[in-house]
Amino acid sequence: MISVVVPAHDEAPVIGRLLRGLLAGAQPGEFEIVVVPNGCTDDTEQVARSFGDSVVVVPLTRAGKYAALRVGDERASGVEVVYLDADVEIGAEDLRRLAAALREPGVLAVAPERTVATGRSSWPVRWYYDFWQELPVVRTGLFGRGVIAVAADARRRLRTLPDVMGDDLAASVAFTPAERRVVPAARVVVHPPRTLRDLVRRRVRSVTATTQLQQVAPTTVDSARTTRADLVRVVRERPTTAPKLVVFLAVTAITRWRARRPIRSGDFTTWLRDESSRAA
Repeated sequence: MISVVVPAHDEAPVIGRLLRGLLAGAQPGEFEIVVVPNGCTDDTEQVARSFGDSVVVVPLTRAGKYAALRVGDERASGVEVVYLDADVEIGAEDLRRLAAALREPGVLAVAPERTVATGRSSWPVRWYYDFWQELPVVRTGLFGRGVIAVAADARRRLRTLPDVMGDDLAASVAFTPAERRVVPAARVVVHPPRTLRDLVRRRVRSVTATTQLQQVAPTTVDSARTTRADLVRVVRERPTTAPKLVVFLAVTAITRWRARRPIRSGDFTTWLRDESSRAA
């Protein structure tokens, strides 16, 4: 059995989509799906409960992804555990392929290839993600996918991670390149912001989260940083991305400037949430 843990804070518009996709191709007893609604003010819990016995719902009064992940992990009893963000789309066969990869010698953590669904996003958002996806650390890291699957030994390692905003980045850098793997045969659909304003909000959160993690574990975060040489290499290998690099650099500059205030004040709890990607 494969356990699936889904922390969910006010995810009523999208969590049904995720659960339907998982259960559509599942065999009886194949998946143990644990949804942890935390601090919800909408119908997230009710939507999850509407799937009946196929989904275990463990609600928490206070909002907090870290606490929700821990509670879900304690409830999970499968050999492999998949941690899912509620706003992504992934199917049963993709989870099977992730679990199969975890059974290979030495592999502790895996994630699927991502499809960034930019069809309804503005052109600056599309260009930003077109370039972002070509970066080496983005292609090989487990972060930014909304999915991380781990083996039993890896669960113990993840439990030692600190409570940080960038939980997926922290989980990715907790494993060496030899221990982690992106599984090409598995795929997740990630829904990005639709507007440039929402993209900047999301990226400010990312910059703030990275800074927080760097304060806790500076050497591990360095391995996930993009260098100037990486940018040059992408353009050299794909010359058509040059105009998109301009958009990427502009967004990066704006987000770093806007992230200065929360970083200086030590505000690592304000979650700048992008609602546009959750709109029906």
